[in-house]
Amino acid sequence: MTALVVMAGAVFLYVLVARGPSVPDRAALVLRPGGELLDVRSDDVVGQVLGRDVTTLGSLLDALRKAARDPRIVAVVLRPSALESPLWGKVQELRDAILAFRRSGKPVVAYLEYGGDREYYLASAADQVFLLPTSPLDLTGLASYEVFLRGALDKIGAYPDFLQIGAYKTAPNQLTQTGFTPAHREMLESLNRDLYDQLVRGIAEARRQTIGEVRARLDQGPFAPEAARRAGLVDDLAYLDQLDDRVAALRTPAGAVALVEGSVYQRIDARDVGIRPTSRVAVLYAAGVITSGRSAYDPVNGPVVGSDTMVEQIQRIRADDSIRAIVLRVDSPGGSSVASDVIWRELMITRDAAPSRPLIASMSDLAASGGYYIAMPAHAIVAQPGTLTGSIGVFGGKIALGGALARFGVGTETVSSGRNADIDSPFAPFTPEQRDKLMAYMEDFYAGFVQKAAMARHATPAQIDAVARGRVWTGRQAQQQGLVDALGGLDAAIALAKRRAGIPAGEDVELVVYPPRRSLYDALTEQIGSARVAGWSEWGALAAGADARALGALTAPVRLFRRGEPLALMPYGFVR
Repeated sequence: MTALVVMAGAVFLYVLVARGPSVPDRAALVLRPGGELLDVRSDDVVGQVLGRDVTTLGSLLDALRKAARDPRIVAVVLRPSALESPLWGKVQELRDAILAFRRSGKPVVAYLEYGGDREYYLASAADQVFLLPTSPLDLTGLASYEVFLRGALDKIGAYPDFLQIGAYKTAPNQLTQTGFTPAHREMLESLNRDLYDQLVRGIAEARRQTIGEVRARLDQGPFAPEAARRAGLVDDLAYLDQLDDRVAALRTPAGAVALVEGSVYQRIDARDVGIRPTSRVAVLYAAGVITSGRSAYDPVNGPVVGSDTMVEQIQRIRADDSIRAIVLRVDSPGGSSVASDVIWRELMITRDAAPSRPLIASMSDLAASGGYYIAMPAHAIVAQPGTLTGSIGVFGGKIALGGALARFGVGTETVSSGRNADIDSPFAPFTPEQRDKLMAYMEDFYAGFVQKAAMARHATPAQIDAVARGRVWTGRQAQQQGLVDALGGLDAAIALAKRRAGIPAGEDVELVVYPPRRSLYDALTEQIGSARVAGWSEWGALAAGADARALGALTAPVRLFRRGEPLALMPYGFVR
């Protein structure tokens, strides 16, 4: 009898969980975007154990899509918290999704306990914006920051011996320069101006102010709460418990509407709100630094895109005849030139094997250098206006540590057989002959990069070279320069893929995600056995947020790539 009771209880719990949470009639969906705003949940060990209810861009977009068609959801309450990423693409994508939700006729109410540039930009997409009465609005504009280590390296006797193709390929400048070169400054000023213009225009349209008025407002920031209200940047000041008194959509005759958290609502089955997919579209994620070998998780850099793993996943997609279209979602600063080329080749094979099956690239925050390289096989490239892309170029080199070691009394000697056997010596700079050999390889790779880009963009190599030379562009600039076809997010890329595949615009599709999420066992095995990341966990513990990204970028050549390997990697820098 006891066994029957236990079994009945287990069946009941299974049915309860399987059917998902219940949503009351006349409910408001509460969304809390914040933190890194990753595309999908991380599948490292920590992400596997603690990431069940992590808010990702994917979960937020999915919740908004379902809520727009769910008659039980009458409004959205948007509560942005600190957005840690220094980039703009995903913030713009979520903002576009909020504006799309509003077209369903349901209102969005934003509530800010704190508002920086990104948080406010996101909130401004709402019908109404409320600010905590004691919180400033930290809206001031954008500034770019760079760190240059050449002076420190000189002091310890280390010599950064790097070569690069293109004056704008500034990734090694952080090691070889003490400040901006003219090209470096020109590029960052251009990026900063364009992103600032996008911020101003977005706020102006949302708050029904002129461009000039918003520019003047930003010059006056940051704002005290009442000053933000007087400037028309927020609709009112309120505590959270006062919202239902101020917003009609959050009230019923019986009192406040029920609130449903996004972390709960994400478990609602799409079929429960009338979403009935028929065709299948593959979404292949390439998020992280690109390296040879297996995909992994680096404690400092985060996800690592391994060429072996990507090739396996592309081959799986190619072999599945039920897949009507492919969307490559890229969020990568690039990395290994060799690994990028391997992935490029497999995507070209896939595209040419079934010309009627469209391949569309969707660029997230970053798709630069090697990230742009792997997007080139696509029939069309879609990017957000604030996506950082381009950076068509290559660099290579090493830091010679012999002088630094000598200062500490450490002697070094080398025995080699072969004139250039010591080309990758960690102690000595390149000889003139070795520098010539490295430069010859890099020039050859750059020429191939430009040629492939010209073929992909239906341009001449000279036209591509004019916008290449390592230069980074915003997505909006890249479209103007012919490197991007359309502006928008993943939804826009999927809509384009459907149109090219002959799938009716109003037809729901099943998104089949590649690579599949790893098991906890696989994540543990990789983290314990990976030689690439072993011993570097303590570096991640020393920094967080932007500091961790800076550390990750500066130490990546030591940890993630083969010694002496030329890199198609964009420079580290960020706009705040």
